Amino acid sequence: MDYSSILSKFNITELNKMQQSCIKAIPESNDVILISPTGSGKTLGFLLPILQLLNPENKDIQILILVPSRELALQIEKVFKQMGTSYKANSCYGGHSVRIEENNLIIPPVVLIGTPGRIVQHIQQKSLVLKHVHTLVLDEFDKSLEFGYKTEMEYIVEQCKHLKKRILTSATALKEIPAFVGLTNSIIINYTTKHQELKSALVLKSVKTEGIDKVKALVLLLGKINTKACIVFCNHREAVNRISNQLYNNRIEHSFYHGGLEQIDREKALIKLRNGSVSILITTDLASRGLDIPEIEAIIHYHLPATEEIMIHRNGRTARMNANGTAYFLLEPKDYLPKFLEKTPEEETLPNKLIMPIPNEWKTLYIAAGKKDKISKMDIVGILLQKGELHKDELGKIEVLDHSAYVAIKASKIVKTIQLIRGEKIKNRKIRMEIAT
Repeated sequence: MDYSSILSKFNITELNKMQQSCIKAIPESNDVILISPTGSGKTLGFLLPILQLLNPENKDIQILILVPSRELALQIEKVFKQMGTSYKANSCYGGHSVRIEENNLIIPPVVLIGTPGRIVQHIQQKSLVLKHVHTLVLDEFDKSLEFGYKTEMEYIVEQCKHLKKRILTSATALKEIPAFVGLTNSIIINYTTKHQELKSALVLKSVKTEGIDKVKALVLLLGKINTKACIVFCNHREAVNRISNQLYNNRIEHSFYHGGLEQIDREKALIKLRNGSVSILITTDLASRGLDIPEIEAIIHYHLPATEEIMIHRNGRTARMNANGTAYFLLEPKDYLPKFLEKTPEEETLPNKLIMPIPNEWKTLYIAAGKKDKISKMDIVGILLQKGELHKDELGKIEVLDHSAYVAIKASKIVKTIQLIRGEKIKNRKIRMEIAT
């Protein structure tokens, strides 16, 4: 099968070795276990070859992809649709209206992506039937088990009466695979030890906070490194909130992200990071994998990772593929570097005074309408260029959700743009548009 036309949509000229291995292995009769680092292209690695497994004459759900988070479900759906095939794909997840999903399932997608809890809900409400599913993908399988989805996944597998293939993916080696998965004659594609460029591209540094409050030390470090994109990892939601408040007091632009936030607030935090409106994300390990996040230049372990696996997933957010990156370990006097570190980090000194980060080039415009309101990217571009008097280079990334849209606009232009478009209509409707907070 020639994938060149699909790859061109991603600005890719050739597949990496891991993806090439998937292309060969997945169409065969074996079950497949794919282990490859975060950022190595696993999603495209399994989506491309499953196209060979689809029967265009079968209009029922043929492939089910289970994921641990709604963000990962949306990411996979986005990648599949970007491939530009004739096959329908939908995602199902908690945090938004189940009625929208029920309407989508009236005409079943050929590929269904979902979180275990929401898939079970649809099965029990009889809005979803899985009897024609022949391929099951358990993406980030270990994370789904960690989140406590074993019972739900077991129930879902029982509903797939005619499974022929199972594909499991993870960024780290799987210690044990439960019997309910039903693996038979499986082959393992393991690239965790072969991507040496990922390790060599990652620089490790330690920062001692002796004689200084740890949050203040973090603020000083953020000001010093002043990267285009940085993620700060904490072990608790409370720490995320506390650090966010301190950054707000210091007028440092940022977003924060954890499981206690409403879904729309989580999506907004990631959107602003993706479009360059913020360069700092404070988060728990929820953001360590399975999210559509751009290349990150640095990650900071505000709290030390409890296990090597957690550290691998966190560090995997930077130095992805052929890019460079830095991981900082913030150490209080009582802290010791993890024993599983392969090398001793360089020591980074902190400045005596805060160096304010350079303001972000972009701001985000919020539009209170989206795909379900028949609003498209072209509608948004039209009003912003014509009525908002923006030039094309003053308009950045646009993301249209079900009932909202977010647009990156040059920070120096956004206030004037909002003044110019106030009262204007999109699709003959007055729609609220304001700076996203």
